[in-house]
Amino acid sequence: MSKPVTTSTYVRCISYGLMRRLADFIDPQEGWKKLAVDITDPSGESRYNQMHIRRFEAFVQMGKSPTCELLYDWGTTNCTVGDLVDLLIRNQFLAPARLLLPEAVRMAQEVTLPLSSQETLPIHEKQLPIQEKEVASGKPALAQSTEKQHSAPSYLSQESSSLQSSSTDFHNFSFHDLESITNNFDARPESDGGNKLGEGGFGVVFKGYINGRNVAVKKLVAMVNVSVQDLKQQFDQEIEMMAKCQHENLVELLGFSSDGAQPCLVYEYMPNGSLLDRLACLGDTPPISWSIRCKIVQGTANGINFLHENNHIHRDIKSANILLTDTYTPKISDFGLARASVTFTQTIMTERIVGTAAYMAPEALRGEITPKSDIFSFGVVLLEIITGLPPVDENREPQLLLSIKDEIEDEEATIEDYVDGKMSDWDAPSVHKMYSIAERCLNEKKSRRPDIKMVQQHLQEIKS
Repeated sequence: MSKPVTTSTYVRCISYGLMRRLADFIDPQEGWKKLAVDITDPSGESRYNQMHIRRFEAFVQMGKSPTCELLYDWGTTNCTVGDLVDLLIRNQFLAPARLLLPEAVRMAQEVTLPLSSQETLPIHEKQLPIQEKEVASGKPALAQSTEKQHSAPSYLSQESSSLQSSSTDFHNFSFHDLESITNNFDARPESDGGNKLGEGGFGVVFKGYINGRNVAVKKLVAMVNVSVQDLKQQFDQEIEMMAKCQHENLVELLGFSSDGAQPCLVYEYMPNGSLLDRLACLGDTPPISWSIRCKIVQGTANGINFLHENNHIHRDIKSANILLTDTYTPKISDFGLARASVTFTQTIMTERIVGTAAYMAPEALRGEITPKSDIFSFGVVLLEIITGLPPVDENREPQLLLSIKDEIEDEEATIEDYVDGKMSDWDAPSVHKMYSIAERCLNEKKSRRPDIKMVQQHLQEIKS
């Protein structure tokens, strides 16, 4: 019979069964990320950085629990159940904390949160229970139509159906029509005669043909640890964002479908796919020249500037979300994680950490939402443009692309050592200029990063 768990029990001694029960509470919605960024070493420094987060993420694909792996790793430091319960309570994981030490949770619930924990929230959020902050701060204000709304199935609330009103110019497709134009959502890759263009954490994208033009249909499907509520929020958020934000460097939303088995979003088709794939020359496509790369980064910066001018933070700027037209005009996509800020210069705290670890700023890993996080992510994209390398590669040293900045600062390498050998039209002064911009964007301190207008000005000075 196993010993009872006490505050002094080492985390490494927690039984496998109890560890799995804890993970069942924490793995959904990637709650383990919140814990990882809040764990410190005895020195007070954060124990886990972007590289560690990325490694824990990889356990999901291996069928393992990132929460268990995180706790196994932290357990090697002789941390105790008391330490773990403090961490869980601090991050509002009361149910798993109660599994370990019920009395500690009861005492914690009698203590109110100090005012300082609310100071970075917009005023309208301060009175909300902690679990409602994410939803409340993510809703841009849209004019609500008084006309009859489109009918919505059970997975869409009345609130969400009001977003799909005739106040937008988006076409309301039937799910049956979208099945027809995508060959019943043929999941074979396009290269194999199918319709699948790609997939992400919130769905699969298919190629279709309707009204004389190619389109891209994103069918929202939970891929890993994503609930129906998360899908609904993604669906609502994308429609809200695209209704307000239309620009030549943002992908165009044509319509949506909400009457079928899964909600769908219909976009303009981008024949050159993503910047990530083109830099990798996926499908034997030709390398992108330096002059076109300069055009791509300038257009992407213009798109980010438009979002920031309209008080929106994208939160997932990355090369996979930069799509390219037939003339390589860049268009930013995937606005399901974007957030509107009532007071844009103010930091918002979120209870759920989202984004892609290899691009995430240090403050984003702590749950802060700020426009300077988009700038950091764009800095990683600039490194991709220069090097042609993916943002993370487990078989490469350094594994994280943003780590080459440390090598260059330590004079162990130069940026020329990393220039993409697949392009021949680059010149040292312009590469150095772009790297200088990337370096500033990647500053650990958000206050020292340039804003997007400053980035635009510097990019315009690059000779392409």
